[in-house]
Amino acid sequence: MTPLQKIVPHLWFDKEAVEAATFYASSFPDSRLISAITLRDTPSGDCDVVSFELAGSAFQAISAGPFFKPNPSISFMVYLPVPATIDTLWTRLSEGGQVLMPLESYPFAARYGWVQDRFGVSWQLTLSEHPADPPAIIPAFLFVGDNCGKAEEALHFYTSVFKASRIGQIHRYGSDQAPDQEGTIMFADFVLEHQPFAMSDSAFSHEFGFNEAISFIVNCETQEEIDYYWERLSAVPEAEQCGWLKDRYGVSWQIVPTAMDAMMRTGSPEQIARLTQAFLPMKKFDLAALQSAFGNP
Repeated sequence: MTPLQKIVPHLWFDKEAVEAATFYASSFPDSRLISAITLRDTPSGDCDVVSFELAGSAFQAISAGPFFKPNPSISFMVYLPVPATIDTLWTRLSEGGQVLMPLESYPFAARYGWVQDRFGVSWQLTLSEHPADPPAIIPAFLFVGDNCGKAEEALHFYTSVFKASRIGQIHRYGSDQAPDQEGTIMFADFVLEHQPFAMSDSAFSHEFGFNEAISFIVNCETQEEIDYYWERLSAVPEAEQCGWLKDRYGVSWQIVPTAMDAMMRTGSPEQIARLTQAFLPMKKFDLAALQSAFGNP
């Protein structure tokens, strides 16, 4: 995992984390698998945890049972500078998947398509306006159902919580774009901890919403930092478990000490087992207790 990436997308699968990560790493340019470990004796049984990079962006995936399925409420916008690269990636991602918007020319992009791959993860492929730019992957939130119309509120909320943040361009729906309400967000881009994100409202009927299948790890250096994000983001007490929380919009976050990643990668099987059994009953992570449980080999 890229050390400097503060916020890392996390994908939940039933049993396919290693398969999916391997598929993505072989499909995207400048991508690679980093590590795969197995957590033993969790409530979901043995769980594979995989770290990988796509186009230089850090991702993590877990196989932890059939409890949550990805959906288009959180997708990943992929900006690529070469049309042929878009076509190749589109072919890979659409095989066995579902096309949500065909790959073609649109008023907002010379070449664009939206596809849900065979693992359920959604990707928006877009031809970059600046061919010299490297590939970029940007998480995008779609506010639907009861959340529709709250994108602008969320935009200000997230940029108030995370450091090194800013709001970019905001494009709003007009009076002729029903059922979307005039003035709500058609598309907005923003930055959290130097990382780009995007969001939109959609008043159309959608049979999905935010869930735990796609969450975001927030890497924290200290207990004070863990406390800071936990206090500001957690809004659903019953969702607090193993460092996970849900915010006021239903988006899931994992507030995790950076030391935990190093312990998982370098620890002996016995150390990883002790660490796992220590964090499973926790809600908010206690860094000192985790380090104590890890102990010596």
